[in-house]
Order: sequence, then C-alpha cells, then structure tokens
Amino acid sequence: MLRATQVSSFPSPTFFLPNLRLPLLSQSLTLSPFRTLCHSSLPLLHLPRLFTPISSPPSPCPLLSWNPSMGTNPRPSGKVWFSGAGNGEVEKKEILVQHLLVGGDNLQLLVELQKRISGGEDLSDLATEYSLCPSKEIGGMLGWVRRGQMIPEFEEAAFSAPLNKVVRCKSKHGWHLLQVLSEREESLLQDIGPEEFHSKMQDPKFVEEAQLIDVREPEEIDQASLPGFKVLPLRQFGTWGSLITNEFDPQKDIYVLCHHGVRSMQVAKWLQTQGFKRVFNVAGGIHAYAVKADPSIPTY
Repeated sequence: MLRATQVSSFPSPTFFLPNLRLPLLSQSLTLSPFRTLCHSSLPLLHLPRLFTPISSPPSPCPLLSWNPSMGTNPRPSGKVWFSGAGNGEVEKKEILVQHLLVGGDNLQLLVELQKRISGGEDLSDLATEYSLCPSKEIGGMLGWVRRGQMIPEFEEAAFSAPLNKVVRCKSKHGWHLLQVLSEREESLLQDIGPEEFHSKMQDPKFVEEAQLIDVREPEEIDQASLPGFKVLPLRQFGTWGSLITNEFDPQKDIYVLCHHGVRSMQVAKWLQTQGFKRVFNVAGGIHAYAVKADPSIPTY
C-alpha cells in the first residue's frame, strides 16, 4: 500500500521527503530525444529523466521535454488505445517509448545491437549496458510522450514506428534504436482555478470520491490543509512514486495541490507519464485558494 496520510479538515500529519531529487529546470543535459533534458527526481526535486519542460517536469534526457525517471514504471502494461482521427482531424495520441543511444560515429555498434535484439535480446537490457542517454538508468524508458515534446528526428521516427518494432534514426545526439510499446489517447492536463475548485469542494460527494493529492511538506500541512487530500510529500517521492497506479485510478480525474501551484504542476505532468487521463493542477495552490476562495484557510 502506498503510504499516504488522509488529511481531515484540520489535522496535521507528519511525513518526510528527504530522498527525492528533482532536477532543477535550469539544469540541462545533452543526450536524449526530448527537446530538453531529463531529470530524475521531483521537487524541483528530481523527476524522471527524459523530458524537457515545455510544460512538463524536468528530465535529463536530451530527447524529451521532461523527466521519465521520476518513478516511471519501466514497463507499464495496458491496452493500446487509438484516438479517432476522422474527417480531416489531426490524430491526437501519446506513445510509450523506450530507446538506446550510441555515438554518431558508432553505427557499427548500433547495427550489432539491432541484430542482438532481432536475435531475442531485450532493448531495455542493452540500453542499460550501452546507452549514452541518462534514461539507461531505467532501461531506456522515456515514458508516455506526445508530439511537440521530442526533437524532430526522433519524434518523426517514433510516431511512424509500428508497435513493438525496433527502428533506428539519427539525431544531433547520435544514433538511436527506439521501440514504441503502446499507444493511447492524448491525456488532459490543465489548471483549475481556486474559485472553481472551491465550488467543487462544497459538494461532500466530490470530497469523498475525488482523487486528491497534496504534495507539500509536513510542516506546511500543519499550517493549512484541505479535507479529503492524501498527503504525498514530494521529497518522499521515492517511497510512493512506484505505487501511484496501485492507489489511484488513472481513468478517473485527479487533482494535485501544493503551496503556490509549482510543485503540484511538476507532479501533475509526471502523472500524465504514468497513464493518468485527466489531471488537474490547483492553480496558485492553497495560497490562492485561501486568498481568492476561502478566507478561513490560513496563509503562510
């Protein structure tokens, strides 16, 4: 079971977040298919390592736009979903990708690795051993991505690749072998204003049934909290990240809260990579909620 604290109206549980590292947005890497780096932790801690924030959590892999390592399950399983793209509409989908990277002058090694995969070896095992991308730490897993989050060459190859077939492409970072493991409809990530969220919180059924996560520190919860939220401190990400889909339903709406809306947005973006279909970040955090919607909530 995921260790979380169910916060009642005013209680103040204690937690710990000492072990979570989120790469700072200012950090940058140089080896990945995402437009920006990949990070491997959260809070401005460290998140998964393969994306760059276009509006996503940090990640130290140069191919993506945020971070796949922040707890991305190396081999998520599930159905393959396609979004209908009829009547001239652009198909909107996300793909689950893993890859390995070798130097641009090392095509011979790439060919050898591709032959080994054809012979039955696993791309993720070879990525761990040979890849130059930071994602090697999690078997080359980049997580769920959509168009606009990766460098052009890698994106084109990934979105054109047949499911489960290993294909290769070259980018400014070197040669890649990539594999698309699954597809699904593009997920939703958006801010919800404090007033609108306050309105929802007035419905006891919403508070009872909604999936609510507060990623603040224990001492912050002591000062101000909202009912119904499970407290999952960002610094404690290492203890709950891998269990998130066991405790929450990816098919249901999920709301994330912090002090000012920054840490919660990092977690919200990461939740998308874990398969959550509709993720809402409480804009401005509990501070904006107290100032704009409910003056009874203390500010700090």
